[in-house]
Amino acid sequence: MLKVVLAGTYPANTYEKMKKLLPEDQFDFVKVDRQEDYDAMTDAEIIILRIFKAPKEVIARNPKLKMIMRWGAGFDSVDVEAAGKQGVLVTNTPGANANAVSELTVALMLAVYRKILVHTDSLRKGVWSMNTYLNSSFSLFGKLVGIVGGGNIGRQVAAKVQAFGAEVQYYDAFRLPEEMEEKCGMKYVSLEELIRTSDVVTLHVPLLDSTRHMIGADQLRAMKDGAVLINTARGGLVDDHALCAAVKAGKLLGAGLDGVEEEPLPAGHELLTTPGIVVTPHVGGGTADIGDIIMPMLAKDIRDFAATGDCAHVVNRKYL
Repeated sequence: MLKVVLAGTYPANTYEKMKKLLPEDQFDFVKVDRQEDYDAMTDAEIIILRIFKAPKEVIARNPKLKMIMRWGAGFDSVDVEAAGKQGVLVTNTPGANANAVSELTVALMLAVYRKILVHTDSLRKGVWSMNTYLNSSFSLFGKLVGIVGGGNIGRQVAAKVQAFGAEVQYYDAFRLPEEMEEKCGMKYVSLEELIRTSDVVTLHVPLLDSTRHMIGADQLRAMKDGAVLINTARGGLVDDHALCAAVKAGKLLGAGLDGVEEEPLPAGHELLTTPGIVVTPHVGGGTADIGDIIMPMLAKDIRDFAATGDCAHVVNRKYL
């Protein structure tokens, strides 16, 4: 019987719903929702992670560990190389949160362009700001949106902004087939051209050594005056300090961030005090109903692994 640990905090009833998807005669399914209990855990065979991390110390502390599963697409919170060297599979749930993340991406574009939070703050202070920000408020209609990353999330963002009347161009290290580009209305350009010509630049790529600070001071200087930067992917893709400087200087209109370099952000951080920057606390895929998509994927991978020793969504094969 495999011990499966649901580690961390999840939407209501996740444990009960997952338990129903796993045969009780094959799996000992338990939950560990406190960090101190997670840190003391030594007997897990399969771990499901959402917020908690799995560095090499966690892997070494659980000698029976066979698989680490990420609730979501990103897996930078897991030491995939250390896991692979110990024969531990690391999996994710690709595409499951694409709709939720793409929705937040567009919401951040609108929040920055239409000064939604600024107006709300003004009204709370008794200031009727109807005309205050008229000359710095813009519509998404007619804008050129540059999408960095042509995966599930990037393509859903393309569809959503086109519904607002925006045009789309994209860059990806692996170009999409021409028929998919045509179907999605996505024009392929170089990263340099995308940065230089887009009204909105939005990031949808993983955090790798090759993508860390892919938007730094040089790239920010190359962006159009008054452009907007959106990052709902991972903190570290953007040099946050350089971004603040660009917004403060008026080079950019603003930015919308769901991924930042320092999580959690301390009160008073410059990202939170720079007018024009809207920050959410890494909630892109965090909706109460996202589990209805993710849980069946996790359960199938668990059952397949128990039956065959392998499953569909392994991300660290090169290290195994």
